[in-house]
Amino acid sequence: MSLQELPRLAILISGRGSNLQAFVDACTSGELAAHICLVISNNPTAAGLQCAALAGLVTRCIDHRDYSAREEFDRALVHELHSHAADLVVLAGFMRILTPVLIEPFIGRLLNIHPSLLPRYPGLHTHQRALDAGDVEAGATVHFVTPQLDGGPPVLQASVPVMPDDNPDTLAARVAAVEHIIYPLAVRWYLQGRLQLDGERATLDGKLIPATGIRYTPDLR
Repeated sequence: MSLQELPRLAILISGRGSNLQAFVDACTSGELAAHICLVISNNPTAAGLQCAALAGLVTRCIDHRDYSAREEFDRALVHELHSHAADLVVLAGFMRILTPVLIEPFIGRLLNIHPSLLPRYPGLHTHQRALDAGDVEAGATVHFVTPQLDGGPPVLQASVPVMPDDNPDTLAARVAAVEHIIYPLAVRWYLQGRLQLDGERATLDGKLIPATGIRYTPDLR
């Protein structure tokens, strides 16, 4: 399949872009039959922009601080995404709350990964909250994006143990390792036509996904 025929991914980042690198690696290896057509950051100093440039990807910085309202910022994002004909928008550590201005045009084509086992700990500081609660496991959740913050239908979850000597940084590193596995897998399901948003629930191969998502095991394909 030629580059022009591959599905087009747009990836939105705010920081170092570790999940972005996982997608670059998956596309390069052929694990993911897709073309990353655009990388956008709201942060001009995001290390992920350099990662994307080194990979030869098209990058854009749309600084949210240049806009007086979230809706104006989202409108600029939508314009850029449409101009690059993105088939799927992947939020990879994009630290902005989206408005319906962006969500509605891409509903069902907008995925996010959250560093907790949703519905536990939506929002920020997830690893510290898991430690404070004395949880024995933590993890990550891939979910469709809807207007409810971190409340879209879960698709895929992976868990990691919480160690007695963990701090937020060590736990975050362990969670990030599984994020890099499950996020490309969920995107592959979407691009294969297997994963869809059906109203308020997600389906895989036409079957409803459990309300907390599918739990990842190494044999999942």
